[in-house]
Amino acid sequence: MQNHFFRHQGNVLCFEKTGSGKKILLTFHGFGQDKSIFQPICQVLSEKYTIYSFDLFFHGESKRADKNQLLSKFAWASLLQDFLLQEQISRFSLLGFSMGGKFVFATLEAMPQQVEELFFIAPDGVKTSFWYSLATYPGWTQQFFKHLVFHPKRFQQLSTRLQKIRLVDKGIVRFAQSQLKTRRQRLQVYYSWLIFRELQFDMIKMASLINKKKIPITMFIGKYDRIITTGNMQTLLKLVPHHQLYVLE
Repeated sequence: MQNHFFRHQGNVLCFEKTGSGKKILLTFHGFGQDKSIFQPICQVLSEKYTIYSFDLFFHGESKRADKNQLLSKFAWASLLQDFLLQEQISRFSLLGFSMGGKFVFATLEAMPQQVEELFFIAPDGVKTSFWYSLATYPGWTQQFFKHLVFHPKRFQQLSTRLQKIRLVDKGIVRFAQSQLKTRRQRLQVYYSWLIFRELQFDMIKMASLINKKKIPITMFIGKYDRIITTGNMQTLLKLVPHHQLYVLE
């Protein structure tokens, strides 16, 4: 696979282009991953779609011009619109996995008239967790989150205590601890959570756009996923009558 680089106002967005289909599919990976996570999917869909797989900022080879500057919805829309112009893309489908779901929603909100299909795999962005809101809210809680990220032993102690008093599910604690093992992972968590925090969406508005434009939506959820649950996904899906939901073992 050959890397391509799109440069925009000092930002560098790394992507791969695969497939030979007439339809266009833009894919956005999850936290701690990069564009290569979609290679098996690209192989299956390569005849139907031409696929653009992106490294999100703080992942892979994409670079943020200022790593401390918030990524606003407007900034994302401006970047992607210029990318679409460069690639001469007018209509496209979207696929988001985990954190990549936020970028699907941001794109849908900015340019719904250009979206043909929506695919989600355990997406972030449908329902914002209490802990995410607390950690990214400006003020002392944000500073406390930063302190925990860069002092992993204290994070482990706190998460263990929260688990013991049943404020947090033990499966979620294990997942969080696995994502914070190395300094690189901790930096990804810190910057991804804080810099992408403006990418939050009103599901009533999202559903209205989907229904108005009659955009097909397909979602895949893990049956035993403790973080992205089928119940949470109903925040959106109950408002979109014509959806397809697959619960995977």
